[in-house]
Formats: sequence, structure tokens, C-alpha cells
Amino acid sequence: MNFRIGEGFDVHELKEDESLIIGGVELNHYKGTVAHSDGDVLIHAICDALLGAANMRDIGFHFPDTSQDFKNVDSRVLLKKTYQLLKDEDYKISNIDSTICLQKPKLKDHIELMKESLSAVLGVETNQVSIKATTTEKLGFVGREEGISARAVVLIFK
Repeated sequence: MNFRIGEGFDVHELKEDESLIIGGVELNHYKGTVAHSDGDVLIHAICDALLGAANMRDIGFHFPDTSQDFKNVDSRVLLKKTYQLLKDEDYKISNIDSTICLQKPKLKDHIELMKESLSAVLGVETNQVSIKATTTEKLGFVGREEGISARAVVLIFK
């Protein structure tokens, strides 16, 4: 079996009166992400991890923020297209491990819904998708609530 590991990272600015979508789930919060798409940092990090594992460049290469085709796009569409690129090369997902860095709001009550959302898009079991959340203890741009970041690691195989 051919195993490959990929890592992804994404950051978005937070501003008032923008929507906050993480893992395909819209959260009720006074701040949201500033982005060309819907700004879902978790999905963007997962897309980059998948593409990296398959040596297929990155999300910006496949879905550039200069294209009107992706303006305000639901990032679940990007995730589905990304995984199709891998499936076309006979790759399957073993597991995804991810971490969201956000000071507020707390995410613990939303994690299971995010896992279900991502699992449904990818056609995998929820136990193949791990999502963790952390703050930065009020340090840095995340701690000052200026931005959000996410990291993801994936294991794929043929």
C-alpha cells in the first residue's frame, strides 16, 4: 500500500458583520472571516493537506482567489472538488487530524457537527475526522481576535 502524509495551514482575518463558517458549519458570532470564498479556514487547511499529500500543489493553484468562479463559494464545494482530484489518482483518505485556533467563540459544542459535515462531503466515517480547538491564551493575532487559523494533517493511501 502507498501511504502519503500531507499538512495544511490557513489563516483569515476576522471582522465584524462577516459570516463565520468553520468546517461547513455557520456559527453565530459578531465577527467572521474576510475572504474571497466563504473563508472556512478548516476546510482550506484540509484541502491543502490533501493536495500536498498527493503532490498536487495547493488550494490557491486549483481555486485562485482571482477567479470570480470562486467568489463567495461554499468551501465544501472546494473540498469535494479537491477530493475528486485525489480519487481520480486512486487515493483514499485514511484519516484527517486538525486543529482550529480561535479565541472566541468556544467551539466545543460545534465540533461533532463539523465532523459530520466534513465526513458527509468526503464520504468517510466521522471517526476518520478529528477536529480539535484551542485558543492562544490571548496571545498574538488570534488572541486579540483579529484572526483565525487552522492546521490539518492527512494520511492518504492507494
